[in-house]
Amino acid sequence: MNFKDNTLALICGGGPAPGINNVIASVTIEARNNGWDVLGICDGFSRLATANKRVIPLTIDMVSRIHTEGGSILRTSRFNPTKSEQTLKTVVENLVDLGVTHIVTIGGDDTAYAAYKLSEFARERLGLNIHFVHVPKTIDNDLPLPEGLPTFGFETARALGAELVMNLMEDAKTMGRWFLVVTMGRSSGHLALGIGKSASATLTVIPEEFEGDTICLKHVIDIMSGAIIKRLALEKDHGVIVAAEGLISKIPSQELAAIDSIEKDDYGHVRYAEINFSDVLKKQLNGELKKMGIPISVQNKEIGYEVRCAPPNPFDVEYTRNLGYGAFEFLAGGGTNAVITIQNNQLTPIPFDEIVDPTTGKMRIRLVDTNSLQYRIAKEYMIRLERGDFESEFLLNKMSRIANMTPQQFVEKYGYVAGL
Repeated sequence: MNFKDNTLALICGGGPAPGINNVIASVTIEARNNGWDVLGICDGFSRLATANKRVIPLTIDMVSRIHTEGGSILRTSRFNPTKSEQTLKTVVENLVDLGVTHIVTIGGDDTAYAAYKLSEFARERLGLNIHFVHVPKTIDNDLPLPEGLPTFGFETARALGAELVMNLMEDAKTMGRWFLVVTMGRSSGHLALGIGKSASATLTVIPEEFEGDTICLKHVIDIMSGAIIKRLALEKDHGVIVAAEGLISKIPSQELAAIDSIEKDDYGHVRYAEINFSDVLKKQLNGELKKMGIPISVQNKEIGYEVRCAPPNPFDVEYTRNLGYGAFEFLAGGGTNAVITIQNNQLTPIPFDEIVDPTTGKMRIRLVDTNSLQYRIAKEYMIRLERGDFESEFLLNKMSRIANMTPQQFVEKYGYVAGL
């Protein structure tokens, strides 16, 4: 095949994830080998919205050895080109001026939505066909791919996160202490659960395990303090709790506003952007333990930025090479408006319209299925208060003494955590 008049633009959006550079490399190599021009658009969509666009003509020599590098040679940004019609128009006009006929976007749900709207605007307002395909990237693993199919970058982030947690577990055992680890995952608990399960953390708490749209902060703290008490009753004075940052999005603002350490604006509203969630959980958990007279102090740690720009592991190197190849093959075959996936060892584009939430117009969020075998097994190996703990008179009495309560008081405080 030879496509002399085609120019492909590569655009990275959202946060970093291991494997971006290999998508850039594999798309560039395949496109160049088929006679296409390839342009790397720097800084996501942000520069395309101005007169200061920065574009790098990509060649095979430039990208042939970047497949194991972390980060992105094109950088990335969270700039939203759909925030106004004028911005959308400017971005499309800049792409047209560059002669772009095809786009490969690398990113999450927001980046895919932006590419979809750009293509739609070009077609409906300018009468131009700019074909696009999206390569799904996020360490959160929350894009609506088929069950069991990860977004690229997740496996590397999980592996590195698990290694960090295992190191903390050894420190906890050596020093006789507890750690609370909060992982990235703004909407789902995939990364927290993947890290916690891989590292055999003492307990992992994710937003999906709670019914309804809101989560009571007290419920979260009771799950954690209950696990610590149970582990003490089992003659263990140490452990590591992993929690997903997405928990905070479901905690009512009035509960957060009641916490003294949280910053508020002049009108008394919570500054969500300023919240250090691991600090909030640590202070509330330590306060609860102190109130019960339990001589344990929990230390906190956040995991997220450390794993986003790491070199991809072998899984993600192979995975992103395949996705990049598939993205070009799809465009070369005349395709557009789809997310590229690999299913049953076949390159399978999913039409964007099939994975869009009709309410928001954006890609649906894939949550952890708490009824799945994967979650059920993960939970089986956690230390949590369970119904059987309250039916064992010996264990109930022991936990009650640790919490400086009567058995009845302990049941009244913690019974609901075990579904009593």
